[in-house]
Amino acid sequence: MDRQEILKHVDHTQLAQTAGWDAIQTLCDEAISYGTASVCIPPSFVKQAKEYVGDKMAVCTVIGFPNGYATTAVKVFETEQAVGEGADEIDMVINLGWVKDGQYDQVEQEIRAVKEACKGKILKVIIETCLLTREEKIRMCQVVGDAGADYIKTSTGFSTAGATWEDIELFGKHVAKNVKIKAAGGVSSFEDARRFLELGADRLGSSRMVRLMKEEEEKHG
Repeated sequence: MDRQEILKHVDHTQLAQTAGWDAIQTLCDEAISYGTASVCIPPSFVKQAKEYVGDKMAVCTVIGFPNGYATTAVKVFETEQAVGEGADEIDMVINLGWVKDGQYDQVEQEIRAVKEACKGKILKVIIETCLLTREEKIRMCQVVGDAGADYIKTSTGFSTAGATWEDIELFGKHVAKNVKIKAAGGVSSFEDARRFLELGADRLGSSRMVRLMKEEEEKHG
């Protein structure tokens, strides 16, 4: 798998709290130039970014990010607004407190509500693997599938750790066939990216892949 092929699986990401429009615009330009799967940006920039990229690039945004403990009503509103302003893909964070309490029915209902608010757009569900036990991860594979989401995603990149090989292998064994896998957080090299894809990930959340590609191009003139 060559680097251009890898980039087709990357959600080119800029979620820093201090990122302004210049940073988002640069991200969009890079994504179009290098042919990534999408740009993943804060909700407040969705409208401006979609007007800027038009049909040249998918715009992804985050909901309930990064902690996941907003109410379901708030997450649904965020999703409706984002889709209304042009978001093509939604990455939502689950309520981890509900998982810890064993309230899997509530988690599933919330994912269903957000999926409905997506109006047919892609929904990726962030379960923040670094904060869950193996049993909780396995259970969430089932919940995400039952709720009708399109992807299960490892991490926000804002917690104690990101994606691991073990988590992607675990997802691959337990997730429903109609659910794809996104690895995010700490995908720091093309070797990492290739391994995650070989293990079964379909998407990679990364702010580094395009930068690495640019550095390599500059090095080789």
